[in-house]
Amino acid sequence: MSARRVLAGSVAALLLPASLLLTTEIGSAKDADASAPAAATSSVFTKKAGQKISLEVLPQIVQQGKRPASANSAKGSVIATLKPVKVGRKVTLEVQQGTKWKKAGTARQEKSGKAYFRAKVSKGGQPLTYRVTAAKLGGLKTVSSKSADTSQWVTPTFSDEFSGSTLNPVWSMRGQDYEAQSKRLCSKGSPEAVKVGGGTLRLSVIKDKSRSDKCTASSRKKKEKISYRLNGHIGTGDSNGFSFRYGVAAARIKMQKSRGQHASFWLQPIGENQPGSAGHEIDVIEYFGDKHPQGGLTSFIHWYKGQRLIKTGSWIKNSESFLKNKKDGWSKNYHVFSVQWTPKAISMYIDGKETWRTSARVSKAQQYLILSMLASDYEALEMKDSKLPQSMDVDWVRVWETPQP
Repeated sequence: MSARRVLAGSVAALLLPASLLLTTEIGSAKDADASAPAAATSSVFTKKAGQKISLEVLPQIVQQGKRPASANSAKGSVIATLKPVKVGRKVTLEVQQGTKWKKAGTARQEKSGKAYFRAKVSKGGQPLTYRVTAAKLGGLKTVSSKSADTSQWVTPTFSDEFSGSTLNPVWSMRGQDYEAQSKRLCSKGSPEAVKVGGGTLRLSVIKDKSRSDKCTASSRKKKEKISYRLNGHIGTGDSNGFSFRYGVAAARIKMQKSRGQHASFWLQPIGENQPGSAGHEIDVIEYFGDKHPQGGLTSFIHWYKGQRLIKTGSWIKNSESFLKNKKDGWSKNYHVFSVQWTPKAISMYIDGKETWRTSARVSKAQQYLILSMLASDYEALEMKDSKLPQSMDVDWVRVWETPQP
């Protein structure tokens, strides 16, 4: 499927420069109540007999697998949140069929208080309605949630499955200059590091063969000469592009294996992330390699406090818990990384499971999509020239807008 747009308030924009990566302080990764559902019409809440149960339905953001696959075959995420927390409590998902309810799956309550389900978003192009029931346990009686439907998730606003052999015009190159201020004196974006084929987009870090000289890369610990490098770095921020305000954005990605560069899926505001801006840089996911001591995955928001750029977020703790099994891995298989953005909160997910939520800094501006494989100077020293190229593969990207009044 080629990239398509059904614009609802989206505007054309100028191509923005690479994001500013300087950080002046670190915010907390626990800015909001992770047990509370994000504000959306697909969320419902019930309180009964000392128990609280909420149900949230999200679009097709669950699709772990070894090979490329149709975005239409991905599953939606249905999340039940229960209080009090009883780890292991059985929760049943039911889908409405006429006047009756049919069992659609079972799950167990986790330490987070949540129970996660994979479910269809539509049948014959029509939305589905779900509810959940938590089983009787100890002194807790059986309790059922109100129903929630998938109507706002049936049709994505934007979709690109990278068919053919060329990049769709909705995407454009970013950061095509060597920039010390972006901590990329030794690397820059280039079409040479962007390939489309076999239903996937491959973004790489490769040697710049046009440069025979070496670049001096430095980190806090050392300084060394390395080959100049080219990055796969694209975005939807130019006049042919796509932007949105509020909704869910998702990308199915298989990460690079080695350290020395980081793969990213992120959002940048129209008009740039700058002092006084109503928008913020939203790093949905960044990956720094399989053997990174902190697990390799991060999610951050970059925003301005006066003239200072603040970085709020953290490394994803126990990231291995989001893998399917011990044979799974971020560089072995594809996983869907997504963000739900509402006027009140920003929530991050891996294959439909929430990793982080914040209500501290929520962008109010139009944002556009960015996919990148960047070798910043401070990390490039981790990668010997002989180990290049390194690549991330993107199977598809989708956005489901939820326009607000």
